[in-house]
Amino acid sequence: MNFRRIGSLPPYAFAEVNRLKTEARQAGVDVIDLGFGNPDIPSPQVAVETLVDAARQPANHRYSASRGIDDLRRALAGRYRRRFGVDLDPETEVISTIGSKEGLSHLMWALLQPGDAAIVPDPSYPIHIYAPVIAGAEVRTAPIGSEADYFEVVQRMFHDSWPRPRVIIVSFPHNPTAHTVDLGFFERLVELARSNEVVLVHDFAYADLGFDGYRPPSVLEVPGAKDVAVEIYSMTKGHSMAGWRVGFMAGNAEVVAALAKLKSYLDYGTFQPIQIAAAAALDQGDEFVDDVNHVYQERRDVLVDGLAELDWKMERPRGTMFVWAPIPVPYEEMSSTDFSIHLLESAGVAISPGVGFGPRGEGFVRFALVEEASRIEEAVARIGQALDRL
Repeated sequence: MNFRRIGSLPPYAFAEVNRLKTEARQAGVDVIDLGFGNPDIPSPQVAVETLVDAARQPANHRYSASRGIDDLRRALAGRYRRRFGVDLDPETEVISTIGSKEGLSHLMWALLQPGDAAIVPDPSYPIHIYAPVIAGAEVRTAPIGSEADYFEVVQRMFHDSWPRPRVIIVSFPHNPTAHTVDLGFFERLVELARSNEVVLVHDFAYADLGFDGYRPPSVLEVPGAKDVAVEIYSMTKGHSMAGWRVGFMAGNAEVVAALAKLKSYLDYGTFQPIQIAAAAALDQGDEFVDDVNHVYQERRDVLVDGLAELDWKMERPRGTMFVWAPIPVPYEEMSSTDFSIHLLESAGVAISPGVGFGPRGEGFVRFALVEEASRIEEAVARIGQALDRL
């Protein structure tokens, strides 16, 4: 049978590592999982308590609103005002999504069709590549490198492409590389989009995770950005509410309205008690987000400093909950998948092979900072032993 919309999707790139991880756990191995970016920090207590209270109210058991209840959209606008100094109209410039992946995927349905093209990063969080593909569009991958000026790469790719891309997708701080940018980058990107009638989509999943004094900028801080740009915000990381599936898209009112129209045919929104609880977390959770940020910075330091003592050098990321590391020089002939499997089998430490994020991820692996600092210390010790045995 021919499944046209999904026929072009490749097999899940992390399947083999995940299979071996499951087998190891079933055999009784204590696996330290630094592969899947699944936050382990408990969600805010105010969210949990509000959820329980709201779930007891029968009126909240009915269908909700696909674009999000008023209080939730107002809470997101309040968060943007406090954090970024950005004013959003919660009625026309904010929509709630069932997590950021749902929002991005359905946004591509609204913006793209066969014959269109989108520019996406490479390496990339997989949905950035495959959401346009599922919508039937062509994808132009723009390489992210430590030395290249990424704006110049995107600009050159835009002008060299035909058909001219209709959408540019970016995401900073970036998953998987943890690459960061300043506001000047977004100023140039907004001008490129405005001059060429392109929709700029910024997946801001790691908005709240910046280290060493770095504060990730919002594209909506750029004057006039709302003429061409939308931004996707998630409560998964900074608010540690991964399983709650609460995200948002904010910015250009026409694009927000287009997504709202599409979603009105597809869903009735997240379970209403979850929306009520998420609004409380946004309104009252600024201190919680700061605490989460400190936890991830501590874990980053434990991992990067510990691996440096093993002569495994890597950049110290200024954002995200990940560390992107080149395969150590003595072992660089191994593929990222083979190296990841070796650490799993020899050290009981699961990491993600870089090739799972696109061809330019080969030669790298990604660590997710989703275990306590003491467990990361243990992972480093195990890795040291495994590297000695390779």
